[in-house]
Amino acid sequence: MRSYDFAPLYRATVGFDRIADLMDRVLSSDVAQPTYPPYNIEKTAEDAYRISIAVAGFTPEELTVEVRDGSLHVSARKEADETERSFLHRGIATRAFDRRFALADHVRVTGAVHEHGMLHVDLMRETPEALRPRRIEIARGADIETTAVEAKAVN
Repeated sequence: MRSYDFAPLYRATVGFDRIADLMDRVLSSDVAQPTYPPYNIEKTAEDAYRISIAVAGFTPEELTVEVRDGSLHVSARKEADETERSFLHRGIATRAFDRRFALADHVRVTGAVHEHGMLHVDLMRETPEALRPRRIEIARGADIETTAVEAKAVN
């Protein structure tokens, strides 16, 4: 696997630190990608998304959903079981996990629902009015009232 050096990007740009850090994290080969718990990311509308995470065996009280530092953190800690149980086969994994999702600018979490062993986290991209495209009205030359500016001499 190739390794990329983003030092020139840091020297030549201002304000793109987050993008460079994200690319550095994605391209680093020493970080193993976690596979537990399985999840889906779907686009539910033009600016709406849903992350569905399989959390079988966890109650809503054992799950934590937080947004901090531009990323979504979903974690679970299983409470200690008071009853001593003997399993013949244990196929449902209920181990603790911490799953992180990097959020784009202007994406916010609108809610989370736990149902049927799935945790659904809904997200919405809200583009600020200042960043939305605006249509500029084009005036005709006859519609514009011209004003003359007098020039003054400066000594």
